[in-house]
Amino acid sequence: MLTRDAFNAYCAALPRTTHVVQWGGADVWKVAGKVFAICGWGEGGADAFTFKVTPLAFEVLSDQPGLRPAPYLASRGLKWIQMFGAPGLGDAALRDHLAASYDLVVAGLSRKARSMLEQG
Repeated sequence: MLTRDAFNAYCAALPRTTHVVQWGGADVWKVAGKVFAICGWGEGGADAFTFKVTPLAFEVLSDQPGLRPAPYLASRGLKWIQMFGAPGLGDAALRDHLAASYDLVVAGLSRKARSMLEQG
């Protein structure tokens, strides 16, 4: 399973991301001030990875072992998944979902915010 350090390195490599530690020591990754990925403590002290998904991916992933609708976020009607245990996703699939989450958040930004991202 992806380590917290590998998660942070991957998210840091995406364009124009920022990192904060909040919510009880969770690593929270944002683009243009909007959250796209979270690594926090799961059950038993293991890392839990949380990311935004499309409605279809939410339906598919929600019932897979080691994955669940993200606590707090999904209960508010948001389409976020948390990988909290085994078997979950392989590292490559998790990285793909993190990249897709980033893309979903960027796509949801205003035209002005997206333009500012592109300008640097």
